[in-house]
Amino acid sequence: MPNPLPRPADRPGGTDPDRDPWWDNTRFVSAALIVVLHTTGSIMSRHESLGVFHVATWAFRVPVFVVLAGVFSSAAPLGPRRTRTLLRSIVLPALVFSLLFSLEQYALGGPWKLYVAQLPWTLWFLMSLFFWRLLLPLVVQLRHPLLITTAVALAVGYVNEFGLTFSASRTLVYLPLFYFGWRLGQGLLRDWFTARWSLPVAVAGLIGSGAVGLLWHARVKGTWLSMRHAYVADTPLGMGGAWLVRLLVLASAAGLVVCLLRVMPKRRLPLISVLGSGGFTVYLLHPLVILPLREKGLIERADTRWELAGLLLFAVALTVVLASPPVRRLVRPLTRPPVDRLLFAPLPAPAGPSAGPSAGPSAGPSVERPAVPPARSASDALSKRLEKRSASHHNDSDREPTYG
Repeated sequence: MPNPLPRPADRPGGTDPDRDPWWDNTRFVSAALIVVLHTTGSIMSRHESLGVFHVATWAFRVPVFVVLAGVFSSAAPLGPRRTRTLLRSIVLPALVFSLLFSLEQYALGGPWKLYVAQLPWTLWFLMSLFFWRLLLPLVVQLRHPLLITTAVALAVGYVNEFGLTFSASRTLVYLPLFYFGWRLGQGLLRDWFTARWSLPVAVAGLIGSGAVGLLWHARVKGTWLSMRHAYVADTPLGMGGAWLVRLLVLASAAGLVVCLLRVMPKRRLPLISVLGSGGFTVYLLHPLVILPLREKGLIERADTRWELAGLLLFAVALTVVLASPPVRRLVRPLTRPPVDRLLFAPLPAPAGPSAGPSAGPSAGPSVERPAVPPARSASDALSKRLEKRSASHHNDSDREPTYG
């Protein structure tokens, strides 16, 4: 198997020298696109340009989140530490922000509703991420994981019982992209990310995505991209060919994600790389800011081009503020509730030969690295950097969730 790509340890300060800025740069772009869409989504039907944006950038929003979540996931069997990490970093924040959403919705004059089986707005991703990480150790045992998960993703559209409850539909439909992301983290397509010939191809792919949004955004149905419900007969091929449309959408998403990663700068960018490490906080907080603006009709007032441009600038500025280290430190008790002593029993001390410094929670397995000759060109240097894996990047990579 090819050497894995570097996967930085996620820390709230965003200044860890072990972080690879490549991923953080991608995170910021994806987070900003998500916030822009959620800010303008309620007025999209009034502005054709927003419809173009929605279709042209779809693959760079949710699919990128899913793929990057797979990159930073572990396929190792769940043990006590990884199990409680899933609960601490995914389940607890989901419950906390679901409650905050309910309280805010009630304060804005809506009915009181406590969300349990169907989390509100963007929190479906947390529920799906929880199940993806539970399923990954099982999926990798299959003979043809990508083929089987894709077949399930296509078939589930014909089963009405799979919908929004427990995010069942999205969990299964996006599972191939999640597994694809894990394979990227294991070194799949390493040559693509270093070869000179792949850069113009990736640029052409991004231009093609923009062209599709510009020319055919009105023909792309929202149901093709949402993945939330069973198929409806809204395709030129009818119900019998609905799976072909989904297959095309998923394949295009995977291709466009690797195109975005190829053109994304791999060096540290001023401000962007630091902000990109705060994608988790942006993802959780931005709906709480946008909801009152939408419910009070402030977003609806954006009608002219200048007002729409101002709304877009506001969305980008909101991303910057929420991703900033001070905000992340301020809300850390919400994004990572400090309840370990309250909820979890102490882990048993390691015994036997494994006891000692190497058995501690932050120690990773020893990785045998092949000898790499000195880099002779920029491409060789990048290849060498992709092969590098810090000792802190151990298999228990779930200690901080990654959302692009």
